[in-house]
Formats: sequence, structure tokens, C-alpha cells
Amino acid sequence: MTQRRFLTAEWKNLLMLNYAVDAEMLQRYVPAGTELDRFAGKFYVSLIGFEFNHTRIAGARVPFHQLFEEVNLRLYVRRGERRGVVFIRELVPKRAVVAIARAVFGENYACARMSHLVEMDVHSGDTTAKFSFGSGSDLCSMHLETIGEPLVPADESLAQFITEHYWGYARSSDGTTLEYEVQHPRWRVWGAKDAGFRGDATAFYGAEFAKVLERPPDSAFLAEGSAVTVFRGTRIQSNTVGLV
Repeated sequence: MTQRRFLTAEWKNLLMLNYAVDAEMLQRYVPAGTELDRFAGKFYVSLIGFEFNHTRIAGARVPFHQLFEEVNLRLYVRRGERRGVVFIRELVPKRAVVAIARAVFGENYACARMSHLVEMDVHSGDTTAKFSFGSGSDLCSMHLETIGEPLVPADESLAQFITEHYWGYARSSDGTTLEYEVQHPRWRVWGAKDAGFRGDATAFYGAEFAKVLERPPDSAFLAEGSAVTVFRGTRIQSNTVGLV
């Protein structure tokens, strides 16, 4: 069966802050038919900010929606050999994107004021990236300063685990699970010599995850990004949910 493309875009400068958490924190977000994935015995959530460019929906450009930011909080699951992600919440500054993502994929999108800055030091070659979202007392930001040259992550590394999940899973209102594929080449990543989060994220992710974000990330890196293709999803059969 030929898959139908839903979205094509270019994702650039993916700032990834990764936090090890207890499995009990994540279990209620795991869609039926999937199970929590782990790396080296640990379960992770990632806060990811990136640039969303050259966006096309079903091959067509959407006016005024070609360039924007996204920040999402995600966890990692698998279904058999397919390793995927589940989004706790995705933030974008475009209301049309929110409406489409909710209708087609059932994802938990919300609209927020956003900005970003990515700069390279011409002398050191290091890059500083920052993504901000919210406003007033809810203003939050994530930042990272790279070190070294970008490299494709080594096999069986945490960076590979975080960047190379190529399936998405979303729980529908009727309890079924939508599975969709995301295709992109392997990304090169930079390590971080400084990275972190500032602000109170309670309004966006709830008090429990806001507390997690207050601490230094367990790992952080900047992924170069690439062109991506997101395919329309299919419903999967529900199986028992558990831990790998």
C-alpha cells in the first residue's frame, strides 16, 4: 500500500534538551498498542525547539505559514521494531497549524507567541541557539551553545536514540491509536558546552513537567536538521501497554 504524503518541510537547528524521568510519570501518555522505550535503562522526555521552513500541506503552500518555530515536549515509545515518539504538547505560533494538526493527527497542539535566535561565532565556529515561547509571567526559553564539529551520532548512543525515532503515535478521542511515519536522513549533531531552560513552564506542561525542566538537562545537543516528510496516519490494533 502506497503511503500518502501529508506534509513536507525543512526542519532546522533542532535544540534538544533531554531529561531522564521515572516511567510512572509517562505511563498515562502511552497510546494503546505501544510501550515505553528506554535507553540504557532510563526513560527520557525531550524538550525540542526548531525552525519549521518551506512548509507544504498535501503539496500546496499555505500562505503566511512557510516559516515559523515549534517547541514540543515528547517521550519515546515503540511498537515491535518501530521506535516512535509521543508528544505531550506541541507549541507553534500559527493557529492554522494548530487546527490542522489537531484535526488530522489528533495531536495536542497549542498556539503561543514564539521567537528564536541562532548565531555562529565567526572566530570559534561555535553556535548559540535560543528558542522562546509564551509572554509575561509565562515567558520561557531554552538555550544551547555548541562545542566541536557536528557528527552523525554513533550507533547505540543516546544522541542516536533521541534523533532516530521515525514514527509518531497519537491517542485519538475514541481510545484508538494513530501511527504515522516521519522520514528524514540521519542528522549530524553538535555537543553542548552550555544548555538549559529558563522560566516556569507550568502553564504549558503542568507542574510535574515544569519541575523537571527546572533542573539541568541530563544531555543536550543541537541537530542540524533536514528536509522531512510526514505521512498520513493509520489506525493500529490495540495491544497491552507496558515497559520494554
